[in-house]
Amino acid sequence: MPTPAADATVAVPPAREAAPAGLAAHMGRHPGEPNVMDPELLADPAAGYGRLREQAPIVRGRMPDDSPVWLVTRFDDVRELLRDARFVNSPMSVPGHTGPDPRTAPAEPTGLPVGLHRYLLGSLLDSDPPAHTRLRRLVSRAFSARRVEALRPRVERITAELIAALPGHATEGVVDLVEHFAYPLPITVICELVGIPEADRALWREWSADLLGTAAGRPAAATPVLIDHVRELVRRRRGAPADDLLSELLRPDGEAGDGDPLDDDEAVTMVLMLVLAGHETTAHLIGNGTAALLAHPDQLAALRADRGRWPGAVEELMRWCGPVQMTRLRYATEDLTFRDTRIRRGEAVRLVLVAANFDPRRHAGPERLDLLRESAGKGEQHVGFGHGIHYCLGAALARQEGEVALDALLGRYPALSLAVPADALEHVPLPDGRRLVRLPVRLGPPATS
Repeated sequence: MPTPAADATVAVPPAREAAPAGLAAHMGRHPGEPNVMDPELLADPAAGYGRLREQAPIVRGRMPDDSPVWLVTRFDDVRELLRDARFVNSPMSVPGHTGPDPRTAPAEPTGLPVGLHRYLLGSLLDSDPPAHTRLRRLVSRAFSARRVEALRPRVERITAELIAALPGHATEGVVDLVEHFAYPLPITVICELVGIPEADRALWREWSADLLGTAAGRPAAATPVLIDHVRELVRRRRGAPADDLLSELLRPDGEAGDGDPLDDDEAVTMVLMLVLAGHETTAHLIGNGTAALLAHPDQLAALRADRGRWPGAVEELMRWCGPVQMTRLRYATEDLTFRDTRIRRGEAVRLVLVAANFDPRRHAGPERLDLLRESAGKGEQHVGFGHGIHYCLGAALARQEGEVALDALLGRYPALSLAVPADALEHVPLPDGRRLVRLPVRLGPPATS
């Protein structure tokens, strides 16, 4: 989707531990049921989940806390279940569910006050109809194709400013593109769109690092402070609206024409979701895409020979090295059978996007990065942005930022090269996303034109 907020001067988030505390106690306890934190799956998700995909359409797996999950890996199956109304994103939507939200349990060790869970679990991403329908309708106009295209000149200016500043960030000729380019661009864009003051943006980068750290069992320090900042911003916008998305979402009933406006809690939750989702994934699309192109000079040469191919190239990069590897947990609302597998009401399912995107049933030679790849059929050729009612709200913006950023960067620095071997690049060990810890490059001389 679009994508965390960060200032270009803020340090890149540190690498996390290889697995959450206590994971070792679970590993190997369930033969044939791979844990999503299995080192082999983290090291090479496309190959690891590809083996599971060829084993069976649905495989029983384990989450980091050892809870069971059904892993769905084939392209057509993933698309089908993404639009299957028998599965919901919130366990609270499962008929007959009683008691507390089970998703709060993993958050307890992080030090996050219980009262703050609602901001992280009540977002558009975690809701189901009819609440999801209302929330999405309220915010979707801001991400229409027309409005996103209107943002292009601003995206191009921010990109040019960041590229011009890159030589000043070099140490012994090496620049970290994650810290100084891939992160600052989308966070600046989404913060300007939503209405986050520039002075507050560094806190969003700290929060992003916080969320990565909580999965390793580290306390969440920035989250309560950030929520207080957003609540204060909501209060100010209610009293003095500005020309930004937050003010539009807070319009009194009837003005927006899209149903009831957001209350304060909903507004805070929406801002958290928009800024985090609106920069985090796009940042890693840019980082992963740059690394992929530098490691495939033949593909980069084809792009340089025909810049009109950039839109299609971004689609192939989303397929081949997209930042989101699997969906959030989805829950069955009834007992059902799918591909000869019995799934009980309330059981959790995860749709493995990386496996679907490398499914040879959909693509010939899926392991090959091919920016000139011909369409394999109707519709989108990957599930990197999801599918169905939870299709990425900011897909158009993410595509635009990826295209503008990569085209401008590689055009400005035609000799750009990796400062380390491609296989030495370090990834944050997360099961649901492919994120580079850093991307060290040598810029080379800038283009003279």
